[in-house]
Amino acid sequence: MSDWYRPYEGYLFDLDGTLVDTAPDINVALNHSLTAAGFAPVSENHTRHWIGHGARILIKEALAHQTYKGDMEAQLDAMLPVFLDYYSDHHAHHSTAYPTVVDTLQTLHARGARLAVVTNKVTHLSELILDTLGLSEYFDSVVCGDTTPKPKPDPAPVQYCLRELQITPEQALFVGDSNTDVGAARNAGTNIVCVRYGYNQGQDVSQLDVDGVIDTFSELL
Repeated sequence: MSDWYRPYEGYLFDLDGTLVDTAPDINVALNHSLTAAGFAPVSENHTRHWIGHGARILIKEALAHQTYKGDMEAQLDAMLPVFLDYYSDHHAHHSTAYPTVVDTLQTLHARGARLAVVTNKVTHLSELILDTLGLSEYFDSVVCGDTTPKPKPDPAPVQYCLRELQITPEQALFVGDSNTDVGAARNAGTNIVCVRYGYNQGQDVSQLDVDGVIDTFSELL
């Protein structure tokens, strides 16, 4: 881990598991798509381990968990629209910003830092959640899973965001919760800290190639 603890010109945040606890609503939508297709529902705990690579991979993980042996791609093609439609209509019934997130964003924004979201969630769902929870006003850029040709851990979303914020990699800190975020940050040349409480696919984030680990969001200050 390196000496990351300093003010930055820009802060790039993952969304699910970093800014917002979205797992309860994602789990309901996932189970809606599963049961509509004749599969058993899955626990929220399982869903928390699968979040981070986009909706299609989420559903694929759920099907693999149930040892589905059929045509996976065709099944995903059928289930994905069902999931997305339901989640669009029920995106923030139970989702909430994590403790100290709003106060920290307000403080960083007031200091003049440029703030952004870099997520693998698709654009319309990301914007819906940020708008519904009153977070949109803090961000100068929102880069999503469908913004660039490849999502995180590819560097393209981070590089796109840095261009929008007009800052260099050295001037930015990425704040995430998983190896997906670590890969994107490292590939793009930014420092990266991970929150301990997020969706980390069962990995101990302190064992990843991070510059630091924080237990509460306000530690960024």
